Amino acid sequence: MADSRDVVLGRIRKALADRPHPPEVRRDYERARDVGDVVPLFASRVADYRAVVHRVRDAVLHVRIEESLRGRQARKMVAPADVPGWWRVGEVVWSLDGPGHALSRATLDRSDGVLTGCAVAIAETGTIVLDAGEAQGRRALTLLPDYHLCVVRESQIVGTVPEALARLNPSRPLTFISGPSATSDIELDRVEGVHGPRNLEVLVVG
Repeated sequence: MADSRDVVLGRIRKALADRPHPPEVRRDYERARDVGDVVPLFASRVADYRAVVHRVRDAVLHVRIEESLRGRQARKMVAPADVPGWWRVGEVVWSLDGPGHALSRATLDRSDGVLTGCAVAIAETGTIVLDAGEAQGRRALTLLPDYHLCVVRESQIVGTVPEALARLNPSRPLTFISGPSATSDIELDRVEGVHGPRNLEVLVVG
């Protein structure tokens, strides 16, 4: 006896029997739009999500990272193995995650936070996108720790979602982050930390 999936697919094929070729999908949607200066817009939108945002010069990024960790009283941090060594500052025990040395879920959960970079950032929506590329690590790194400290370079900020998608490889594992993890699904009460970190801090470097 065929299972439900086969039954449903069979009905779809039968319904489409006289339409052997799928209709052409129009791709004339808006691909870019002038949103003004993308850097302050991005910082403003991220702050609207109750995230902490700092704009910092590259020369003093390590100082800002140390100040952020000290402010959080962070003692145990995790990071992708390819995060620049000079980012790993402060009186902190750093655990590095990388190929051949995946940190356990318990280690990630017990850490005070995670430090990463990003692939691209979207000014209009205040969204950070990770694709497991350089200085980003695997998805679990930014889902289990309660605090995410993310470095975003001004050159990585684009105005709109289509512009961001044009920079991304859709075959990679993409994670879109718009502020700290939160949901209002249950009786419209805001609950933070359900799907990821409750605390997001972003360092916009220029």
